[in-house]
Amino acid sequence: MTTDFEPQKTCDLDVRVWDQLLGRYVRAGRVAYATWQNRDQEPLAAWILAQSQVNHGELTPDQALAFWINLYNALTIQAVLDQYPIASIFPKVLGIPDFIQFLRFFQKPRWRSGDRTYSLNQIEHGILRPHYPDPRLHFALVCASVGCPWLRSQAYTPERVQSQLSEEADRFIHNPSKVLYDPTRHQLHLSPIFRWYRRDFEAAAGSVIAYLQPYLQLPGTSLQTLSIRYLPYDWGLNQRIS
Repeated sequence: MTTDFEPQKTCDLDVRVWDQLLGRYVRAGRVAYATWQNRDQEPLAAWILAQSQVNHGELTPDQALAFWINLYNALTIQAVLDQYPIASIFPKVLGIPDFIQFLRFFQKPRWRSGDRTYSLNQIEHGILRPHYPDPRLHFALVCASVGCPWLRSQAYTPERVQSQLSEEADRFIHNPSKVLYDPTRHQLHLSPIFRWYRRDFEAAAGSVIAYLQPYLQLPGTSLQTLSIRYLPYDWGLNQRIS
């Protein structure tokens, strides 16, 4: 295990260790899980534990966004490292998808603060989406799968969280494996994320197409006739070999 991480002097939104770990093990959205597991599981666990000392009820909106996004992604990484090697968070048994294990990944309590425990689902659907209704969240929360957004190689910070969210939205929407416009058929091929969270995009812009319009500069005169097709979702682990 490496020991060159600076000790935290305060637990108040100190993301230095998390930022260092991301910079060390994440490249182009892919994670070197094997190396991370062998070298630096303990610093990650210690950083996650330290977040329980943050008084998250008194954070400003941008502080809270950065805090909960970082925590969600860190808990996801930790959950994978605890099980690694795995091929997917959505395993198959004899070729049949194991929905129980899949649901457990998101519903299992993974973090305690005071007398409350939190699962990934509680962070995403109980805290972030209701209290910080911003569809860009869906480009920042990473479920350790190829089909999900890229994991940033830097931590989210309160000072930059708004620009970081915009960067991830732009990166996701301009990734042809997630969003692809076919002008010959006048079709949009979209990640299922836009179907699963359709109401969030509609609340922000009126429709999924209207939300994407500023990014893609789709032909406005024929938006009403634009058809949507959804791409397959790749549940394979977002790992890289290092």
